[in-house]
Amino acid sequence: MIASFKFKNFVLNCLVPTMRAPRRKRPLPRTIAPPPDGANIDDIASRVSYVGSPEHKSGPSFAGQPKPRADATICDSSLNGRQADINVWLRNGIELQCFGYPWEGDFPRYVWSKVEEKVYEARLVNRQLGQYKGWELSVEEWPSGIDDLNWE
Repeated sequence: MIASFKFKNFVLNCLVPTMRAPRRKRPLPRTIAPPPDGANIDDIASRVSYVGSPEHKSGPSFAGQPKPRADATICDSSLNGRQADINVWLRNGIELQCFGYPWEGDFPRYVWSKVEEKVYEARLVNRQLGQYKGWELSVEEWPSGIDDLNWE
């Protein structure tokens, strides 16, 4: 980006580097929210999929060859090869309406699923195709009310 600075009788044009936004100082609230009016939950659940992210993998997986970032948490390798199971968990979270705002296109940005005694958060990464990546939450990060839903 080029910025112009005006001094007394001349203009100085400088190349200004773009910068990443600073890291969030406080976490976003994880709140289960109702769907928007007219949302067809069954249709949405049938269209979502888990694609993962190679930035969080330590070895090859359905997400592709690993490309871990230095600041990224590495996924549990026991979930490798379980994309079909993870898709079921994601769809189950949608069907139980365990998702949060905002909605991006036809899909909620966040979906939560409880599997045994673990809760996973999925975040929308492709709003046109309904594709998500996800990770496990610690107990203190769980959205309020998640234990009240029928996860069987």
